[in-house]
Amino acid sequence: MTDVSLVVTDLDGSLWHTDDHLPGAVIDAIHDLERRNVPLLVATGRRLTSTRDPLARFGLAPPAIMLNGAIGVDLATGERFHLAPYPVADALAAYDAFVSVGLSPVVYVDDPRYDVFISEAPDTNAEHVQALGDTAGVRWGPESRRAVDDLRVAMATTPVLGFSMIGVPFPPAEAAFEALQGVVEVHLDRSIDFPGLASLTAAPRDQSKWDGVLAFCALHDLDATRVLAVADGPNDIELLTNAAVRAVPAIAHPAALELATHVIPAAQDGGWAEILPLLDA
Repeated sequence: MTDVSLVVTDLDGSLWHTDDHLPGAVIDAIHDLERRNVPLLVATGRRLTSTRDPLARFGLAPPAIMLNGAIGVDLATGERFHLAPYPVADALAAYDAFVSVGLSPVVYVDDPRYDVFISEAPDTNAEHVQALGDTAGVRWGPESRRAVDDLRVAMATTPVLGFSMIGVPFPPAEAAFEALQGVVEVHLDRSIDFPGLASLTAAPRDQSKWDGVLAFCALHDLDATRVLAVADGPNDIELLTNAAVRAVPAIAHPAALELATHVIPAAQDGGWAEILPLLDA
């Protein structure tokens, strides 16, 4: 009998290297978890659609914590098991901080149809807007899509889960970073997808993936002291700190590697499959 009550995995850099490929050994390992009756929970910074659709291509629909702990959804049923949006006043204060430096962010929301609300000219990379596609409710958008007439009004009536500016020049990202200090939890870094450009994300204060793990454990009567986590980034620190078994890919962020109880091969080498021997560790 396994000593692990739950396996929690990050996606990018942990489960997969790119979301269009999962090595056969990793898929087999996931099915092995099912045979052992060990639940699998995804914990990612991705939004709903960009989490659900790639996993579905591999025939997977696990429960998932998304946007770094803002929302938890059973991807098979659409049921929410965790929701931690900004208080309305904090969401509006964050939006006003962006506006104060002349910027219009991507606003992540919990809406029946849309993952995000954006203006007609959002301050994010054009390729990011294209990738959002029909999951974005656009201010003054085409008639075939919902027009969000006023982002600020929409935010007062729809749960706001986060903000971003992805693949933008550093000066506006730095201006937003300064304006948001003391307002929300804000992160600024080099963009992975857009070399030479910046990416900025903002989340509610003191929020992490671990919040969603605790909610999932409480719902399913699982022992949160027996969690195995597979993760690789600075947004995984709380998750790794609290997990009993911490499997970290060899090329992970140094802060994640410092917390590892076990170092596994990189995602591109199918390292995720190496967690199976750790279930009884």
